[in-house]
Amino acid sequence: MNAPHQTEPRDPSGRPARLSVGVVGAGRVGPALARALRQAGHRPVAVSGVSDTSRRRAERMLPDVPLVSPAQVLERAELVLLTVPDDALPGLVEGLAETGAVRPGQLLVHTSGRYGTAVLDPARRAGALPLALHPAMTFTGTEVDVQRLAGCSFGVTAPEELRLAAEALVIEMGGEPEWIAEESRPLYHAALALGANHLVTLVAQAMELLRTAGVGHPDRMLGPLLGAALDNALRSGDAALTGPVARGDAGTVAAHVSELRKHAPATVAGYLAMARTTADRALAHGLLKPELAEDLLGVLADDQGDDGTHGNPDAADPKGGER
Repeated sequence: MNAPHQTEPRDPSGRPARLSVGVVGAGRVGPALARALRQAGHRPVAVSGVSDTSRRRAERMLPDVPLVSPAQVLERAELVLLTVPDDALPGLVEGLAETGAVRPGQLLVHTSGRYGTAVLDPARRAGALPLALHPAMTFTGTEVDVQRLAGCSFGVTAPEELRLAAEALVIEMGGEPEWIAEESRPLYHAALALGANHLVTLVAQAMELLRTAGVGHPDRMLGPLLGAALDNALRSGDAALTGPVARGDAGTVAAHVSELRKHAPATVAGYLAMARTTADRALAHGLLKPELAEDLLGVLADDQGDDGTHGNPDAADPKGGER
């Protein structure tokens, strides 16, 4: 059987089938998306980067694509990816609009999870077509990121008239569009950060503790366990809860806290916070028996740190731990 004929990239918005692509901000995300778009038939033509690391990444991921200023990126590209940190995005957009760098009809795409398209309003008033396409994926800044985009969900926010164009771009990069309302973007992003970013912290802490306990290959030990836990959680939600907290084993939890205080006191606050949350969810879903929950919650509530904060991670910080 002959291989299916590969069609040209779709053009639901009436724009040219092959777009010239520019990247402003050569962090881990931008070059990977540009490479994915190149595989779909688009043409990366310009990239900007500030640090030496980002410039080297751009040269590695997008060879032969010239490194230029952000204004020159917009001058050369029909589709511009703004892949800068969230806090830098509003100022970047305002600056580009004020200097006249934005051209009417130009597709301006940011990849921030926090923002929808409102942050692009200064550019929209200059005639740009605004899209928010956030890949729900962690990036390494290497070629493997392009492969990981296959089947990756993108949080998409776009004006109604650009929804088809947004969908087409995501699909061309190998992703799956998931529509997020403008007002829901911060909550959407918080959910992803809670799951992905905090997971890295938890895994890193667990590996450190296993090394302290004498385990030679903590990654090997945790891999199957965490893989099964993640799969069970995605399939069954709270029904997948297991372990001493869900069982109401207060004595084991108390022993955990005691050992953590001796060997890794920096992990105690996180352990207590997650144990309380786990107990609350297990109790609410009928997994934790009320008569066992009382002793367990007593251990967690009565636990007192060396600083007298009674296990409250915010009590020692007059700002409540906020940035």
